[in-house]
Amino acid sequence: MSPSSPFVSPAWLSQNLKRDDLVILDGTYFLPVMKRDAAAEFLEGHIPGAQFCDLEKISDPDKTRPHMLASNELFAKAVASMGISNDHQVIVYDQSGLFSAPRLWWTFRVYGHKNVQILQGGLKAWKTANLPIEVGASAAAQPQDFTANLDESQVRNADDMLALIDNKKEQIVDARSRGRFAGTDPEPWPGRVPGHMNGAFNLPHVDVLNNETQELKSVGEIRAAFEAEGVDLSKPIVTSCGSGVTASTLALALYVAGINDVAIYDASWSEWGLPENGFPIISDA
Repeated sequence: MSPSSPFVSPAWLSQNLKRDDLVILDGTYFLPVMKRDAAAEFLEGHIPGAQFCDLEKISDPDKTRPHMLASNELFAKAVASMGISNDHQVIVYDQSGLFSAPRLWWTFRVYGHKNVQILQGGLKAWKTANLPIEVGASAAAQPQDFTANLDESQVRNADDMLALIDNKKEQIVDARSRGRFAGTDPEPWPGRVPGHMNGAFNLPHVDVLNNETQELKSVGEIRAAFEAEGVDLSKPIVTSCGSGVTASTLALALYVAGINDVAIYDASWSEWGLPENGFPIISDA
C-alpha cells in the first residue's frame, strides 16, 4: 500500500485486521427512495471488528439538510465514542462498493484526519475474496480522545455558490444523473425540483466508476471523463450532487488523478433544489 493511496486492498486489510491502531467503519448509506436499512444490513454481515458509522450521527443535528458537516466539537465527540483517536488509522467501506465511503473518507480528511483509507471494492470485494464475515453487533468501542480541525477552504455554502455563478472563479461539477441535471427526471429528495446551477458541468459519479467492480477507473480515464464534459483540470473545482455524497466520489476521483484544488458544496441540491430558497435553477424540461 502506497502511503499516499486513498485505498487499501482486501488482502491488506485481512492481514492487518487485528492491529490495535486500526479502526474499521462501515459507512453504508442508502438514499431514502431505496427503502433499505443500512444499519440492519450491517447486522446481517460485516467485516470482523467493524463498526457501523451512520453519516447522520457524525453530522450537524441542528441542520435541516441531510448529513451536513458538524462543528469540530460535535464531530470529535462522535468519532471519539467510536474508539477513534488522532493516532488511529481509519479504514472505511460501504456495502455498495463505492458509494458512500468516499463521503466518509472526505469527512475525516476535511476535519484534519489524513490517515484514512477506503477498502478497494468495499464489502463486495471482501466477500468475493472469501474473507470472513461477522454477524450481529460489534463489541462496544473504548472511547478515545480526538481533536478535529475543520478546513473550511474545502467546503462551500450557498452564498459561495451564488458568487461562483457570477465570478466563475471555480468550476462547478455536478455528480447527479443526466436526467436530474437536465431537469427531465424527478429528484429523489422530497420537495426538491430537478435542474442545475447556471454554468455547471455534469459528470455523473457513475462515469468515473467501472460498472462491474464499482471501483474507480484509471487515472487516464478519470481525467478524460472530466475533460470530455469541458472541465479544465488546471483550474479550481467545486463538486456538488444531491446531498454531498456522490460529490465526494468526484472529489476522490480528482484526488487520485492528482487534482487537489477541489472543494465540495456540502448541502448540494438538497438545499439548492428547494423552490422556497429562491436560488436560480436551469432546466431543460
